[in-house]
Amino acid sequence: MKTKKLPVKLTSYVFAFYMAGIMAMLMCLIITGVNQGWSSHYISDVLHAYKIAMPAAFICVLIVRPIVAILVKKTVHVS
Repeated sequence: MKTKKLPVKLTSYVFAFYMAGIMAMLMCLIITGVNQGWSSHYISDVLHAYKIAMPAAFICVLIVRPIVAILVKKTVHVS
């Protein structure tokens, strides 16, 4: 069975989506734990924060990615 894949032209958006999703979840896990501790409603609190953080992170990655690409190009020597 062949899996359908997205077109290559969407690569930067897919990258931003995955990056934002993973980073937002990690940050929500850490920040919720630090601020509220490990309670019985920890996961619920994390998921509530994630609903806000994920869309914000996705937009931020889309905006910041071109700037980061320029900074990396100026910083890394390619032989």
